[in-house]
Amino acid sequence: MQTILLVDDEQRMLDLVALFLEPHGYQCIKVTGGKKAIETLKKSKIDLVLLDVMMPEMDGWEVCEAIRKFSNVPIILLTARSDKFDLVKGLNTGADDYVTKPFDEGELVARVNALLRRVTQDTSGKEQIQYQDFSLNTEAYALNYKDLTAQLTLKEFLIIKALISRPAKTFTREELIESGWAFDTYTDVRTVDSHIRNLREKLRNAGFPIDEFLKTVWGIGYKWS
Repeated sequence: MQTILLVDDEQRMLDLVALFLEPHGYQCIKVTGGKKAIETLKKSKIDLVLLDVMMPEMDGWEVCEAIRKFSNVPIILLTARSDKFDLVKGLNTGADDYVTKPFDEGELVARVNALLRRVTQDTSGKEQIQYQDFSLNTEAYALNYKDLTAQLTLKEFLIIKALISRPAKTFTREELIESGWAFDTYTDVRTVDSHIRNLREKLRNAGFPIDEFLKTVWGIGYKWS
C-alpha cells in the first residue's frame, strides 16, 4: 500500500482528501502544518505529498523548497489560486504537479495515480541510462556527468530521461508533457519551460556544462545535442 502525506491547515480538507483517496487503496497520513510535514517525511516512508499552498507559518511554496533540500518525493500542490504566476512559482519551488481548488474526486485521484504510476514505471526498469559521459540513475533520480552528480525531481528526471534516450531528436513541449506527465488532460506548455529553466539552473550550479547539451529549438521545443 502506497502512503500519501496530506498537508493542510484545515482538518476538514484533510479528512475530505483522505475520503477521496483511501477507497483507491492509498494510506493517508494527515498533518496540519509545514514543519510537521517535514518532520514526518524525514522519519517515514512517503510515496507522494499532497501539499496545500495557503497555510500560516510556512506556506506550501516554503514547505516544497524545504522538502527539496533532502527529498525527491513527488509533490502535488493543492491551490485555490489559479493565477499563472502562482502556478509557475509552485513548479519553480520543485513541485511536480498542481491541482486547483475546487477539484473533483476524479481529477485528484487521476493525477495521483498518474504520478505514482510514473514513479513505478521508471524505477522498475534498468538502473542506468548511459549516453556518452552522462548516466541517469533511475533508482536515485540522479544525473551523473564524469565526477559530478545532481539530484533531480521526478519531472526533471522524466524530462532528462526522454531527451537523453533519444539524443538529437527535437521534442515539442507537448511530447515532453506526454512523457513527463502521463496525464491526458490539458497541461499548460509553460510548465515545461519552468521545469527546463529549473533544470538548467540546478545543473549549472552543480558544475555541469549543461548549455553545451540541453538546447532550445526556438518555436518547437528542446533537444539533447
